Amino acid sequence: MKLAANISLLYRELPMLERIGAAARDGFDGVEILFPYDLDPAALRRALSDAALPLVLINTPLGAAGEPGLAAVPDQRAAFRDGLQRALDIAVATGCPTLHTMAGRPPADADPTRRLAVLVDNLRWAAPLARAAGVVLTLEALNRHDVPGYAYHQPSEAVDVLRQLGGDDVRLQFDLYHVAREGLDLTRELEAARPWIRHVQVADAPARSAPDLSKPAVRQAFEALLAWPYRSWVGFEYNPGGGTAASLGWREPLRQLIASRSATA
Repeated sequence: MKLAANISLLYRELPMLERIGAAARDGFDGVEILFPYDLDPAALRRALSDAALPLVLINTPLGAAGEPGLAAVPDQRAAFRDGLQRALDIAVATGCPTLHTMAGRPPADADPTRRLAVLVDNLRWAAPLARAAGVVLTLEALNRHDVPGYAYHQPSEAVDVLRQLGGDDVRLQFDLYHVAREGLDLTRELEAARPWIRHVQVADAPARSAPDLSKPAVRQAFEALLAWPYRSWVGFEYNPGGGTAASLGWREPLRQLIASRSATA
């Protein structure tokens, strides 16, 4: 597995572009940025090159009023498509391979069949554009406590959409924090979603703080990933509290877990 720092949350004590070098110095293999749309793509590309780190994940833009995406929102098709193209332009400019396609909050009174049809239609439009750009789209279930009314709150709901789409252009982004906030068993959900997973993210629940590998559920989830073995990215998307350096205590337990798994492989 490869470890990415989500520098929209980590290293906030530094200007955004300087966070990339800080992540490299702390041993991360790559970085995630939630919404890089205020950054100059050329400057971002230089900062990535200087640090010898890839940008591995970005999100599609928020809606004009701060909505968490638009892919499943009726009457927002044009805005979604404009935002998707903006995101692909950034992804191509920076070599970012994965784009979290945010679905948003459909109206509460919208017919469920219509909501699904809007989402699937938008994703079917977006998928070939992403493929041509060398980018894979992802769907991420966001928990109902933090993002009430989101199009899907649990990984199984996002997988239902992926089943309807078929193909490999749209995959699952599995966030242990959101799954825990939904009260679900992390390892059981990981195993059920395994064929669909493109990208994993982690934070401790319920505070979205640094992951705690002394918690059996968190440790077992990492053990499952290592046993597969999962070879793609794990993004550390958490609030560091008193500063990023002080929040990195999870690294040594994770290194030990990886080493123990390697020794028994």
